[in-house]
Amino acid sequence: MTDDAGLPGPEAPAPADPPRGTARVAVEYCTQCRWLLRAAWVAQELLQTFRTRLGEVALVPGTDGVFRVTLDAGDGPVLLWDRKADGGFPEIPDLKRRVRDAVAPDLALGHTDRAAVRSAGAGEAPPAE
Repeated sequence: MTDDAGLPGPEAPAPADPPRGTARVAVEYCTQCRWLLRAAWVAQELLQTFRTRLGEVALVPGTDGVFRVTLDAGDGPVLLWDRKADGGFPEIPDLKRRVRDAVAPDLALGHTDRAAVRSAGAGEAPPAE
């Protein structure tokens, strides 16, 4: 910017960054099983969805068939998914809902939420008339 005399003037204030979250998600994956790409994809999906609501998404190498997702929102880590206990890998929409419920309950997940409502209603009998 320049003033009326053509001299450099004060810069316009930069737009404020949105507040950054402090929650930490850790995706622990088995290196022997070559699950790095799967873990990176999970991390990418969470970062894309929650943007600045998460402070960090970490990839943690492990062994012995581990694939675990934990969330620490400031009150200690909480296990969101464990491949061995939960039977396989997480469905991304389900994992996003679990993270959302902990760090941003007001956040609408768009098609992820709509799909959950449709699948919940699929097993119900039609209302009696």
